[in-house]
Amino acid sequence: MTTIPLDQVPAIVVALVVAALVSFLLTPVAMRFANRFGAIDNPDSDRRVHRAPIPRAGGWAIAITFVAVGSLALVIQAATGTFTFEDHRIRELIALMGGTLAAASIGFVDDRWQIRARWQFLGQVALSLLPVLAGTWILVIYNPLAGSGQFLASPAPQILTVLWVIGMLNSINFIDGLDGLSSGIALIAAVTLGILSLQQNQPTVALLCGVLAGALGGFLPWNFHPAKVFTGTTGVLAVGFALAVLSILGTAKIAVALLVLGVPIIDTFWIIIRRLSQGRSPFTPDRGHLHHRLLDLGLTHRGVVLLIYGMCCTLAVLSFYLTQRDQLYAFAGFIVGGGVLLFMLTRRGHSDALEADSYPDELSPNDPPGDAQLRYTDPDARRVTVARIAPDER
Repeated sequence: MTTIPLDQVPAIVVALVVAALVSFLLTPVAMRFANRFGAIDNPDSDRRVHRAPIPRAGGWAIAITFVAVGSLALVIQAATGTFTFEDHRIRELIALMGGTLAAASIGFVDDRWQIRARWQFLGQVALSLLPVLAGTWILVIYNPLAGSGQFLASPAPQILTVLWVIGMLNSINFIDGLDGLSSGIALIAAVTLGILSLQQNQPTVALLCGVLAGALGGFLPWNFHPAKVFTGTTGVLAVGFALAVLSILGTAKIAVALLVLGVPIIDTFWIIIRRLSQGRSPFTPDRGHLHHRLLDLGLTHRGVVLLIYGMCCTLAVLSFYLTQRDQLYAFAGFIVGGGVLLFMLTRRGHSDALEADSYPDELSPNDPPGDAQLRYTDPDARRVTVARIAPDER
């Protein structure tokens, strides 16, 4: 392992702590914003595991914190001479910060109006073009047979970058099924990428990873089970975009990101394979994800989340000790092993119907007023039945 330059650590820690505080304070604001504009997640779908309306779009707190604190940190770095605003770096940073806000905006449209998957996918394609236009490309891929990196000729870097960003967006999106799951996994990934950037003497990338980790850490107490707010598509797209671009900046981070985010990537890969084999659209929602199957086996809501956290942390630690070739081999093995595990869980699991008993029966204290409030008509049934309460019944 490469020695970490300790002189850079204090600034990154300060940025992380500031981002965590800002995000923690902004999250209630994002919750009120979601309630006001009707971005509410009601438990009216067979895939939902919560029992009361919960505001979505909490990801605004993460996105705004990352852009605001990250931009301020870069300005301070420039003032102290640690960072130089070169033209190409300005373009890349504008694409990163502007793309994060654009991703949050596209996600909020889905949180509010639940747009069709095809339109959301078009938005993802548009987002993936931002780093391409800014020159943030995947220029080198590691060839495990040759044991070295291989430079790509145009247009391969641009195409690979588009695919990487879209893949990252959907991996974070598909794993966002339990309280704190996607935000916790993203936090682990951001910390890992930040430490690796320090090892490779890339303090600016490490600083931005620290800010992203802080933004996620400040949000997580509100999002952990039982959640008071969801990241929503707002946060999923913003965080996925930020991680995708940060993993491209610098060198040798794509393989690490693949390994650290192995759980959501594998879940996404095999879910798409299963849906296509059944003649369905890969974007058709269902309850066949890894976290759903683990719930079916009897694990608690928090137990499933903590188990997957542990898997991601294990992969993160491995990424520091493995060579690039070994990282790719480990990821390939994880793909196969994860596929076998998902197949076994699917065979043993129940139907795609919801069993929402991982949530308490009482209504959330953040329930929005009006006709969004719900009454539980059959709390003892395995499937929870909900009915709207008319205003004059309250």
